[in-house]
Amino acid sequence: MSSIGKIGFLGGGNMAKALAKGFISAGLTKPSGIIASVHPADKMSQQSFQALGIETVVENVPVVEQSQVVFVSVKPHVVPTVLKDIKSLSAGKLFLSVAMGVTLSTLESSLSPDSRVIRVMPNTPALVRAGCSVFVRGSQATDSDAEITQRLLEAVGTCEPVDESQLDIVTALSGSGPAYVFVMIEALADGAVRMGMDRQLAYRLASQTVLGSGQMVRECAPTHPGQLKDQVTSPGGSTAAALKHLELAGFRAAVAGAVEAATERCRQISGN
Repeated sequence: MSSIGKIGFLGGGNMAKALAKGFISAGLTKPSGIIASVHPADKMSQQSFQALGIETVVENVPVVEQSQVVFVSVKPHVVPTVLKDIKSLSAGKLFLSVAMGVTLSTLESSLSPDSRVIRVMPNTPALVRAGCSVFVRGSQATDSDAEITQRLLEAVGTCEPVDESQLDIVTALSGSGPAYVFVMIEALADGAVRMGMDRQLAYRLASQTVLGSGQMVRECAPTHPGQLKDQVTSPGGSTAAALKHLELAGFRAAVAGAVEAATERCRQISGN
């Protein structure tokens, strides 16, 4: 099994913090095995990393110098500047980019020809080791690099290889998906509160219902989600009445349309 070595983060955004905390919680590395560069003005990110025992710096060069695996976790429009800053140090390093819309060809052309690049798309539930991640290997990435990537991402959830052409859809589905689910949980709780339930109890019941339902879909595969829905729906019962309301309100079309709209926006950003 390949050694992971020290892990570096170029950028201290929410995804970087979620992954770092997840790696430590999973026992994959210790805080001393991680280093992150954070903008000097971003005091909150500095404090978040330091609270985990992770060293933070305000420059990108030390991160690349000290790390064997480097996450490119800055905002997409900052990526060219950051990679230009560290290109001369990038040979022999494995770079995992979470930057939306920045293609493998762009990343590879911005780094040393002797570097290896893999694009990854995790999501924020990695923070609680329930993430949903995919990855795409660059032209120089080895089987060992893919193994390291899977070990990292599977430590914080699930991980699957995909084609780069699928990444905009992945971003819209699982990358943005937690936001859709959070809205649904909030809406479920709002309905229960209107009917007289305590709000905190409503949030607990709604969130556990979503969690358990997702687990059933995964563990009961290849049973279709529609069949699982039918098992909950008694003739003339409350679930049937609720499902009719959702259909009349365009629930399916709204959710599917959200994924489609997010995909189109990703394609605009990435130029696809």
